[in-house]
Amino acid sequence: MSESLRFTFSANPVRVIFGAGAIRQIGVEVDRLAFTRVALLCSKRYGAEVEALLGPRRIATIGEAVMHVPVEVVADALARIRSVAADGLVAVGGGSTIGLAKAVALETGLPILAVPTTYGGSEMTSVWGLTEAGKKRTGRDDRVRPKSVIYDPELTRELPPSLAAASGLNAMAHAVEALYSPEVDPVTALMAEESLREIARGLPDLATGPAAGEAVCYGAWLAGVCLDRAQMGIHHKLCHVLGGTFKLPHAAVHGVVLPYAAAFNFVAAPVAMQRIARALSATAGEGAPAALFAIARRVGAPASLAELGMRGEDLDRAAVLAAENPYAYLRPADVGELRALLGAAFVGRPPSVG
Repeated sequence: MSESLRFTFSANPVRVIFGAGAIRQIGVEVDRLAFTRVALLCSKRYGAEVEALLGPRRIATIGEAVMHVPVEVVADALARIRSVAADGLVAVGGGSTIGLAKAVALETGLPILAVPTTYGGSEMTSVWGLTEAGKKRTGRDDRVRPKSVIYDPELTRELPPSLAAASGLNAMAHAVEALYSPEVDPVTALMAEESLREIARGLPDLATGPAAGEAVCYGAWLAGVCLDRAQMGIHHKLCHVLGGTFKLPHAAVHGVVLPYAAAFNFVAAPVAMQRIARALSATAGEGAPAALFAIARRVGAPASLAELGMRGEDLDRAAVLAAENPYAYLRPADVGELRALLGAAFVGRPPSVG
C-alpha cells in the first residue's frame, strides 16, 4: 500500500434486505421500524399487492409521483400525509416515487422504508432533488436516506426493455462519477468497479432469466452506495439541467450523457478511466468513454438527446446553465466546451477524448 494514501471513510447506515420475493417481508420490516401509521407512496402497478401486505398499518396511499419531483406535487403529498398523522413512509416504485418520499421526509423528518422497482440507486442515498420554476435543485440531508431498503429483483422483471436499459445506465453513471470523485476512497472504488461489472454483465441479458436481473439489481445497490459516498460531477449537473429545465426523462438522459461526460474527464482521471474500462472488459485500444457508448448501444438505450425530445435551439441555454454553480468538476468547463459536449450528445456522435 502506498505511504501517500489518504482518505476518509464512514459506513452507510442503511439496512438492506435483498433477494427474490423479498417484498413479502415488507410487513415484518415495517414492524421492526416501529411504523404503526404508514403513508404508502406507490406506483399503481404494485398498489394493491403492497396494501395487502401492509394491512391495517397503511392509513393512506399516494400514487401521484411525477418525474423530477415538482414542488407542487410535494405540497399536495405533504398535506395528505400530515392530515393522517403518519409516523412512517413506505415508498414502492422508481426514482420519482422514492424522490417524492425523500422530499416529504425533508420537510417532516418521517423515516422511509424504500422498495425500488427500477435500477436507479437513489434509495441508498441522502441526496434529494426538487424542481421549481423550471430549475432542479439538489442537496444532501441524512433525514431523507431510507432506514431500510428492500431489493426484490422480481419487481424489475416487468420493466419495458427501453426503461430497464436506461435505468441500468443511470446506475452505472453513479458508479462512474464515484470513481473520479475528489472524495473517492478505496472501498468505494472497489464497490463502484464491481457495480459496473455486474450491471454490464446482466443488462444485455435481462430477457434470458432471473440471474441477469439479480446481477443488475445488485450492481444498482452498489452504485447507490457509491453515490451516497461521493460528490456528483459534471455528468449529474448536465443531467439535472436537461431534466429539470428541459423535462427530459430522468433515466434516459443519464444513459445518453454518460459517455460524453466520461470523455470530458478522460485526461483528468486516468485511474478512474482504467477501472471503468477494466470493469466493462474494454477491448485493446478501447477507452472507457467508447466502452460506455458501446454498452448503451448494445442494450438499445436512446442514442441521442434529440431522440429524447431536446431541441437544438435549447442547447446554448443548457450549456450556460451547466456552467453556473458547477458540481465537483475535475477541470474548468467553459460554456463553449459544454456546448460542444451537448452538441455531440444531441446527435449521438461517438464520444471523442480529443
